[in-house]
Amino acid sequence: MFDEKQRLKNIIELGQEITQVKDIDILLERILAVARRFVNADAGSIYVKENDRLRFISAQNDTLKKRLAPGKKLIYSSFTIPVDMSSIAGYVAYTGEMLAITDVYDLPKGLPYSFNKEYDRVSDYHTQSMLTVPLKLTRRGIIGVMQLINAKDDSGNVYSFLKEDEPFITHFAGSAALAVEHAAMTRDMILRMIKMAELRDPKETGPHVNRVAAYSVEIYETWAARRGMPADEMERNKDVLRMAAMLHDVGKVAISDAILKKPAKLDPDEIIVMRQHTYLGSRLFSEHYSEFDEASSIVAMNHHEKWDGTGYPGYIDAATGRPLPGYELKDGGARGKKAEETPPFGRVVAIADVYDALSCRRVYKEPWGEDRVLETLKSDSGKHFDPEMIDAFFASLDTIRSVAKRYPENE
Repeated sequence: MFDEKQRLKNIIELGQEITQVKDIDILLERILAVARRFVNADAGSIYVKENDRLRFISAQNDTLKKRLAPGKKLIYSSFTIPVDMSSIAGYVAYTGEMLAITDVYDLPKGLPYSFNKEYDRVSDYHTQSMLTVPLKLTRRGIIGVMQLINAKDDSGNVYSFLKEDEPFITHFAGSAALAVEHAAMTRDMILRMIKMAELRDPKETGPHVNRVAAYSVEIYETWAARRGMPADEMERNKDVLRMAAMLHDVGKVAISDAILKKPAKLDPDEIIVMRQHTYLGSRLFSEHYSEFDEASSIVAMNHHEKWDGTGYPGYIDAATGRPLPGYELKDGGARGKKAEETPPFGRVVAIADVYDALSCRRVYKEPWGEDRVLETLKSDSGKHFDPEMIDAFFASLDTIRSVAKRYPENE
């Protein structure tokens, strides 16, 4: 029997669940997962509206995931489609109307939209029922589209999405659109800070920080799962890590142009000055108003520490840049943090940052080939990098490669 009050209660709770997520990439994944759970959909995808096109952002598919080795993720490419009447998602974005389709392979003749069977052919999957929902705001209109695919009963049989669920999904989509708008504003604020840093340091581009952040989340998720971290704790940590990792080098705004833009290796005195960006960045977030502030402070301070204790800045006071009592070295510096003395967020961003730096062109170097990059990371396991996290990096490599394609430097 259909319990309308219970379904309403469930959808309100799910709407509240997504409002806790602050990073837009993590949020879009959560929105899709939550909506699929509510209607028992085997698969789904989310598109975000960019001017007159929809960008494919996230995909989930339980059937395809079961074909993968344990711990592996689905690999997908980002692409765009026009907001017009020709595709199902485009039609929903164009009209603002929800579409419930019993069988996409048996659409009536004369419809303006059609189903692209190529996606099924490439993935060896069969799409049947589909519920395509607009994500819209009263003020801004359509901001995206969510597609839910193949509703399943308890026996795993595909059936049509229930008509009585549509009002609840519409309600949820409204909450989701509002959460996306707030998360997008947060991302824009972070990217403005990155652009400020980019004016000083040409390496600090939007694609670079997005890659480092996304790599960090993938490595962290694999590492945390292997350690048996509870799912809710892992998801909460991924959310703050994704945003904090983008700001790992924000302290460079306080470093001289003569050093930041020098097209050659730095001399010893310049290196000392450059290393100040760690605690200067940490200092920006010294007042911890939120988990994000705390995570950003940790990442900025610790992403150049090394597993063997030879990194920097070591045990210092972020407010003064001086060594903490008991950690002074004869040369005036501070003892570096060893092994797990460096917080996990610092250890994981260290790997992501070095991987991206070696893989990309810089004013002082050409990009390294992948084999050379991977061999360097492997050889530095237990020296520069946490061995467990390096193992997690290699276990996540397929996903990391797909992330790199999602954020090319020339965008």
